[in-house]
Amino acid sequence: MVKIRLRRVGAKNQPSYRLVAADSRSPRDGAFISIIGHYNPLTDPETVTIDEEKALYWLRMGAQPTATAARLLTKAGILQKFKAVKE
Repeated sequence: MVKIRLRRVGAKNQPSYRLVAADSRSPRDGAFISIIGHYNPLTDPETVTIDEEKALYWLRMGAQPTATAARLLTKAGILQKFKAVKE
């Protein structure tokens, strides 16, 4: 199954994350299929950049977002658009 989840990048004690579509069996920082966006929790306010087209594509293909990824997608308004199209 494909999941939309965070992949940690950045230096020690300075994390930033990529929002990726990855096989659920691959490790957190392992192989992934596609980069969907970026997330930096250290800035104030936190920086979230998501490619809406790619995110909607993977959601339509059946990818399941993790809890944190779902929060970021909701904040960007992408999950609402997906649910509206799905109905």
